[in-house]
Amino acid sequence: MLTKYARKVKSADLELKDRLVAINRVTKVTKGGRHFSFAAIVVVGDENGVAGFGLGKANEVTDAITKGTQDAKKNLIKVPIINGTIPHAQEAKYGGARVLIKPAASGTGVIAGGAMRAVLESVGVKNVLAKSKGSSNPHNVVKATFKALELLRDAAMVAHDRNISMEKVFKG
Repeated sequence: MLTKYARKVKSADLELKDRLVAINRVTKVTKGGRHFSFAAIVVVGDENGVAGFGLGKANEVTDAITKGTQDAKKNLIKVPIINGTIPHAQEAKYGGARVLIKPAASGTGVIAGGAMRAVLESVGVKNVLAKSKGSSNPHNVVKATFKALELLRDAAMVAHDRNISMEKVFKG
C-alpha cells in the first residue's frame, strides 16, 4: 500500500503513543461449542508527524492489542505537517471507505469522526477538516486515511520531484 511519496520510518528512537481504534469479537462455532477470539486495530504515533497502524488477533483482548501495537510499529510513515495542519487537501479510497482531508485555519481543531480522528491525532495534526464517505468499517477507514496521508507532499518534495528550486514552486 506504500505510495510513491511515502516515507518509511524506524521506530527505534521514537516515543510512540498507541490508540485503540476498534476491537472486534469473532466467533467460530465448532462441534465443541463457540470459540471466541478478538481482532484489534491500533494506531501508534509520536504526535509529531510519524504514525502507523496495525492489526492484532488473539484469544484475549490484551494480547490482540499488544500484537496490533507491535504490527503498527513496523509500518510507520512520516507525514508532512505545516503549522499544525496538512499542506493540501487530499482524497483517498480503500475498499468501500472514502476519506477527504482538508487543511484548516489555526484554532479549528480536529474535525473528524471515529477512526479518522484517532489517526489524525496520532500523526499530530492540530487543525484539519475531515470527512469519511462510504463505508464506516474502521479497518478500511484507517487504511484510507493512511493512504491519503501518504499522498501528501510539501513544497520541498514538489521541488525535488520537478527538479526545480523552491522559489519556482511558489511562482508557478
